[in-house]
Amino acid sequence: MKLTPRNERAALWTLACYAAAVLAFLGLSGLLVLSVGGSPQAAFAALLTGALGSKAAIGNTLAKATPLVFTGLAAAIAFRARIWSIGQEGQMVSGAIAGYGAVLWFGLSGPAGILVALLAGMAGGALLGLISGVLDVRFRVNVIISTVLLNYCVGYLLSWLLQPGIWGDVGQTVSYQQSTTLADGLFLPLLPGLTKVHMGAVLALILTILIGITLRWTRLGFEIRGFGLNPRAMVARGVDAGRLVLVVMAGSGALAGLAGIGQILGEAHRLRPDALAGLGYTGIVIALIGRNSAPGTLVAALFFGGLAAGGLTMRVVADIPSSLVTAMQGIALIAFLLAEIASGYQLVRARREKEMPA
Repeated sequence: MKLTPRNERAALWTLACYAAAVLAFLGLSGLLVLSVGGSPQAAFAALLTGALGSKAAIGNTLAKATPLVFTGLAAAIAFRARIWSIGQEGQMVSGAIAGYGAVLWFGLSGPAGILVALLAGMAGGALLGLISGVLDVRFRVNVIISTVLLNYCVGYLLSWLLQPGIWGDVGQTVSYQQSTTLADGLFLPLLPGLTKVHMGAVLALILTILIGITLRWTRLGFEIRGFGLNPRAMVARGVDAGRLVLVVMAGSGALAGLAGIGQILGEAHRLRPDALAGLGYTGIVIALIGRNSAPGTLVAALFFGGLAAGGLTMRVVADIPSSLVTAMQGIALIAFLLAEIASGYQLVRARREKEMPA
């Protein structure tokens, strides 16, 4: 028997690979729980209860998943074009800074203030994405390097802005930086009947549908998919590679920026680094698990949102360290990536070549 690549993926084989990934995730996570002296059954029951056990738990899961949908989509469209942008974290922070700055600059409130903040957040993220795109197109600076370095630059910018006398709240400490609270009229409205779920969740769903349609049915989507598969062939067809890189980086940055300002308006209600930390990097993991597709990204974001929401219940009820949730996310990434690789191969029986007579 030997492994050979598949010409076309079989639906049943792909389903079997992902089912095996789920079982591997549960098994390895259970071993982790056992390693700290906990009960896997109690831990998974608490995790499920915290994620889906009540209306409040479902609302918490959706609230945790909402920013991850934006950052996951941001990574997915870049990766679909084989542009390895790792800048979602910085672009998200840039969007939060731009959106909060627009609120202070224009002094608006209510729906107009929210709209201006969201647009400014998208512009801030898109600008940071464009910087990396220009560095790649004009100066051949590797996108991975430029986006990672810009993440650090924007992080330090945020730290400087949150000093007392600039945007920092009075009485803050160096270890806990934050701005003043926004006016109530700038909070994203909550959805009725679901705790903590704001209108950003609806926007995330709408954008998931629109991006899915764009990638599947439009010329831009065809160019993005084709560029990811064979850049030289697309250039030969007349596609402007530089323009496409700039468009993808700007769009990816805008989505990440929307995640940042959405967190500020919908949950934190002030500019606070801890409310944003890690969401951009988690979005990269979500895009990879979701196979860089819009529907897959949405499902992966909901899964990780459930892990984040149920992690607190698991820690309190089952006495499991919260750091195990991060480890479980890593296990999920490895398991689903292996499933993705395995679904592209098949086992075939090796044929023995008959010996030719001398």
